[in-house]
Parts: sequence; structure tokens; C-alpha cells
Amino acid sequence: MWRVSGLWAGRWLAGWVALASVVGTAQAAGNLVVEDAWIRTAPPAAAMRAGYAILRNAGDAPLVVRGALSEDFGDVSIHATTIENGMARMRELARIPLAAGESVTLEPGGKHLMLMRPVRELEAGAKAVIRFEIEDGSTAEAEFFVRDTAASADDHAHH
Repeated sequence: MWRVSGLWAGRWLAGWVALASVVGTAQAAGNLVVEDAWIRTAPPAAAMRAGYAILRNAGDAPLVVRGALSEDFGDVSIHATTIENGMARMRELARIPLAAGESVTLEPGGKHLMLMRPVRELEAGAKAVIRFEIEDGSTAEAEFFVRDTAASADDHAHH
């Protein structure tokens, strides 16, 4: 039979209690995944570009995207296009909440990234890194590839 002195038994028990409390309190966290990220080509020296992607919360808790930034642009903001009185209007979004497992699509004619003042020429095939800021202080970075597309009549006709 085992016999452990009182001091060692106390330390042994305290260690197991500490380990059990860490294991038993795994924290839920959001995990932003950026998929199918792309930027539409624009004429040379264009002061604005638009970026699109799917933002997916692959975590087990809600998260809130509160902005984006990039070394490739002077300013990055998230906007939504809405129709008001038959006119397309754009408004900046301060935040995009995502429940666990939820996705939002940044797409032409809807929510999208406004990429202002590119710091270099971005031709088809180039890439730019954009970092999304999460409300809890974390970030998610993604490579956005510049590509040509056939623009429809309502794809950023107001830009």
C-alpha cells in the first residue's frame, strides 16, 4: 500500500486539481477563415478597387469582424450596397457579426471591401494581403488575387 507524506500529497493533489481545471474549462473561440478572396482589376492608376471573399467562422463561438487593413492600400473599409428608392447606395459597415459556423459573402452588388489608394500597380495575377481585425483583438490574414471578370451592369456601377 502506498503511503505519501502530507506535504507531498498536498502538492500532488493541488497539481491534479490545477490540471483538471485547465482541461475542464476549454474556452470557446471564433476562428475566421477567408476563402475565395479576389480583387477586381481596374484601369492603371485607379484610386479605388473592390475586394470580395467568403468570411467563415470555423470556430465554436461567435466572432465580430470590426475592420480590415493592408499594406497594399492606403485605406480598407467594409461596405454594403443597398437599394433605397430605386437607387443603389453604399454605406460603411462598422462590424460584421458571425455566429459559430456562419459565413458571409463579400460579393459584387452586396457587402464588399473598399480598397482605397493602392500603393502599387495591381495587374491581373498580382496578389495583396489583407488582414481582418476581430473584436477580441485577434486577426486573420488572407491573400487576395487580382483577376479579370466580366462585370455585370450592377457590379459597382456606382463606384
